[in-house]
Amino acid sequence: MRQEKLNGRPPKEQHKKRSYQVNVKLMTEEYYYLKSQASKAAMPINDYVRSAIRSKEVRQRLIPELNLHIRELCGMANNINQLAKKANQAGFTTVSLECSVFMEMIDDIIQRIKDDGKNNMWG
Repeated sequence: MRQEKLNGRPPKEQHKKRSYQVNVKLMTEEYYYLKSQASKAAMPINDYVRSAIRSKEVRQRLIPELNLHIRELCGMANNINQLAKKANQAGFTTVSLECSVFMEMIDDIIQRIKDDGKNNMWG
């Protein structure tokens, strides 16, 4: 029979136990950078990593389909820019102005897509 301990630390609650282990391979430079950051924070590496994963935000990359649409928009913007240049050279100032307005609209759309991708709105 197993004897119960009469003294000592009480057992941890299940939700407070660390049940998972993650192994990560680092290059020498990465390891020493991690070690120096933990040292600056006056923490052991394990505690520093746990703290970092709770406080760091990792941004998701843009999905490939969205990158394709961005390239298409960039191509359209380039074509409109060329049309505006030719219209301006030929003296069609109103067409040139309209093309410039469309260029600004496309540039604005591209910028919003890029900004949304940085803020994890896509994917």
